[in-house]
Amino acid sequence: MTDAEMTEPDSTAVRVALWRAMHVLVDAPPYVLQDEIGLRLADPPDGWRDRPDMDPVFTAGFRASIVARARFIEDLVAAQAERGVTQYVLLGAGLDTFAQRRADAVLAAGLRVFEVDQPGTQAWKRRRLADLGYGIPDWLRLVPVDFEAGASWQAEIAAAGFDAARPAVVASTGVSMYLTREANLATLREFATLTPGSTVAMTFLLPLELLDERDRQGWIIAENGARSSGTPFLSFFAPLEFLDLARSAGFTAIRHVSGVDLNERYFAGRPDGLRMSTGEDFLVATT
Repeated sequence: MTDAEMTEPDSTAVRVALWRAMHVLVDAPPYVLQDEIGLRLADPPDGWRDRPDMDPVFTAGFRASIVARARFIEDLVAAQAERGVTQYVLLGAGLDTFAQRRADAVLAAGLRVFEVDQPGTQAWKRRRLADLGYGIPDWLRLVPVDFEAGASWQAEIAAAGFDAARPAVVASTGVSMYLTREANLATLREFATLTPGSTVAMTFLLPLELLDERDRQGWIIAENGARSSGTPFLSFFAPLEFLDLARSAGFTAIRHVSGVDLNERYFAGRPDGLRMSTGEDFLVATT
C-alpha cells in the first residue's frame, strides 16, 4: 500500500479514542476504563480539548457510554477466555487499544486478536503502532477488509489465521446504525454461522421516543451531525425488535443489555454523578 493509500482513520474513530482519554483526564476515579494509548495513536493537534465535541460537560454522557461499551466488551472477552475461548474478533476496530493495554492478559489466556477495518485505516494504524514502539505481536492480526468493494470479513480473517472450527468472541459496536435493516439482518446471519460456543456482542440505537428525556437532545445533535457529515443513521430498533431480528437470523440464545444495565454496573454510586447516555443498547447472542 502506498503512502497515498495510507489514509487516516475517520473522525468518528478519532473522537472515540479522544473520549476514552478524556475519561481519565477529566473524570474522577474510579475509572471505568483507563485508555490513554488511543490518544497517543490519534496524536491530535494542540488545542484538541477545546473542540466543541470535547466539551467535558456537554459530552459527558457520550464519553461515559464509550468507555462503558469498551469495558463491557473487554469483560465479556475475559469471561469467555476463562471458558477456554481463544479468539476475539473486533469489527470496525478503529483506534481500539485492547491489544496494547491488556497484552499480559491476552498472553495469559492464549488469545488471538483479529482487528478488522478498512485497508487505509489498518495501514495507518500499523504504522502508528510501529512509530510508538508497540509493533504487531504475532497474536494480533490487523485485518484489512474493503467492505465497499464487497469483501468478506470472514474470508479475510480466515486468511489471517482465524480458525472457523473453534469458538470466538465477535464484537460489533457503533456500526448497526449506519446499516439498513436488511444489512443488519445479513450481518446477524453471518454471525449465526460461527461455530457453536461463539459469542456475539452487537450494539444498536434505540428510537428517540425510547430514550431517557434528558438524553434526547444530545442524540438529536449527534444524528444531525452524522447526516451533515454524509454518514446518516439508517436504523433504529426497539430492543424486542432487534432481538426478533437476531432470532430470524438463526440465534436462539440471546439477551438484551440496556444502557440502564450498564449504568448500574459501571457508574452506580459515583460521587461525581457521571452516567452514560441512554440510547445505545447491546445484543449478546451465543451460537
